[in-house]
Amino acid sequence: MSAQPDHAPVPPYVPAPGAPAELLAQLRADRRAAQWVPAFERDWAKALEESKRTYRLTVLYEVVHTWQSRINSAPAVDAFIDSGMDESGFVALEDALGKGR
Repeated sequence: MSAQPDHAPVPPYVPAPGAPAELLAQLRADRRAAQWVPAFERDWAKALEESKRTYRLTVLYEVVHTWQSRINSAPAVDAFIDSGMDESGFVALEDALGKGR
């Protein structure tokens, strides 16, 4: 009998070496570039400082993964808003529950 697990562990997310530069190029080409590029650069700089302090690349990987998810989901968000089903007419949860909650 073997003591091997019956499933393989999921490897951690590791972006390709050029992923941050490719991502920045995608962000610059997007119509939201004026807001997204400075936000990405701010997140990247903060993660870079954290990485230098802790000697870990995980924070940099998380920034790349988060921004890749944002840019990949942007067309679905645009389609939702363009469909006229935005949620601007809804009541805030605080207003519905009251101030005491």
